[in-house]
Amino acid sequence: MSDIPENDQPMPLVSHLTELRTRLLRCIAAIFIIFAGLFAFTQQIYTLVSTPLREYLPVGATMIATDVASPFLTPLKLTMMVSLFIAIPVILHQIWGFIAPGLYKHEKRIAVPLLVSSIFLFYAGMAFAYFLVFPLVFKFFAAATPEGVAMMTDISSYLDFVMTLFFAFGVAFEIPVAVVLLVWIGIVDVKYLRKIRPYVIIGCFVVGMILTPPDIFSQTLLAIPMWMLFEIGILFGSLVSKNKRGDDTDDQPADQNAQPPAPQA
Repeated sequence: MSDIPENDQPMPLVSHLTELRTRLLRCIAAIFIIFAGLFAFTQQIYTLVSTPLREYLPVGATMIATDVASPFLTPLKLTMMVSLFIAIPVILHQIWGFIAPGLYKHEKRIAVPLLVSSIFLFYAGMAFAYFLVFPLVFKFFAAATPEGVAMMTDISSYLDFVMTLFFAFGVAFEIPVAVVLLVWIGIVDVKYLRKIRPYVIIGCFVVGMILTPPDIFSQTLLAIPMWMLFEIGILFGSLVSKNKRGDDTDDQPADQNAQPPAPQA
């Protein structure tokens, strides 16, 4: 017989909605608790995030604030986003607690590693952007500034730019998780993914061309990690596919023609 969810008890819709509301409130509370702890360091946090740009500003140049409230609101907005990023493990844990009771045991065996991996890869993508991509991007922009033009970036515009890149690289590093999920659900198989490998490589360089300055070095710096992450996804997808076939085999009766036992008198 196939395995069944551990908590296979029906719950009314009101109970599901109540639990969902409780978990959403916990997520919001976690974000605001982290924000409250970081509130006193809003200026330092913005200084840290803006370091990759300020290192390449011309001598005597500074960042500017074109709106009256920007010096206060922009670091505050950044701190709120940082709080959200830090709270991602808590948010995913609440999501897991909500959906876990309805999963089979073999589904939980694959879901837990995917959950942990997605958190790690998202943070890795953000770190990759901050320490490797940002210096290349801002160095290129500083070198490409026309003569007679002062490079003085608005702090709000800078925040929007870096947060977009943070999110883009965080999502891009989720490629292995996406590949494993596609294989696990059955949308694609590993053979098909290997077949389209040349198109994926081209797509990685296209994405690198869009997200980075127009030079071969920085494009390659993003495209190659994305390709390697795709290959890692194929590797783990193969393992998931084998385990899935094993689970399906275990779920089948040992003897399809066996007769059911006679009822006891």
